[in-house]
Amino acid sequence: MEPQERIIRVALVDDHVLLRNALTILINSFENCRVVNESSNGKEIKEAIESGIVPDLIIMDLNMPVMDGFEAAEYLHTAHPQLPILMLTMYDSELSLIRLLQTGVKGFLKKDIHPAELKFAIRSVVNSGFYYSNHTTGKLINLFRSNTEGQIPLEKSLLTTQELQFMQMICSDLTYKEVAQKMGLNPRSVDTLRDQLFIKLDVKSRVGLAMLAIRHGIVTF
Repeated sequence: MEPQERIIRVALVDDHVLLRNALTILINSFENCRVVNESSNGKEIKEAIESGIVPDLIIMDLNMPVMDGFEAAEYLHTAHPQLPILMLTMYDSELSLIRLLQTGVKGFLKKDIHPAELKFAIRSVVNSGFYYSNHTTGKLINLFRSNTEGQIPLEKSLLTTQELQFMQMICSDLTYKEVAQKMGLNPRSVDTLRDQLFIKLDVKSRVGLAMLAIRHGIVTF
């Protein structure tokens, strides 16, 4: 008798209850797959893991309240690097993909994928360590090409943690002085950081930076 294939334990993190419930039913219908935890944000999955619920795979939405997918992925990459994450996202720009890769995410899923692709992605991450669709792979390949169509090349997509924090803050109504206070910097350092981003991302104003941050999923609402 052949040994039974082990059950893949999946945790779902999404603040949309209907979608999360539908995904649970779908994943539980896959052979040897079982949803062992449902959370509505990154804080809840963090608490679940710390309480002893450790899945084989986490499928997580990017845009969530309290602790979003970026923040949760950064925490998990540091505290539980052995836990692979598949990110559910409608943001597939080069900047957002690079940022998620930097947090250790092992694959990306669009919310409109076919159930068969979801099943394949789950098994691919568990067995091979990663999953990238043809669409995502094409996006990543574009990062290594020259900037012939106005795309942001790889070297400009690699933003530091400080740069990402700054871009998130300038999408609020904070003044530059208030941004400096929250970041623990002096105003002159914030001016330098802003000017460096203007050059790095080829924009000319705070509005331009904010639009780019929103368009690429660096800031979500």
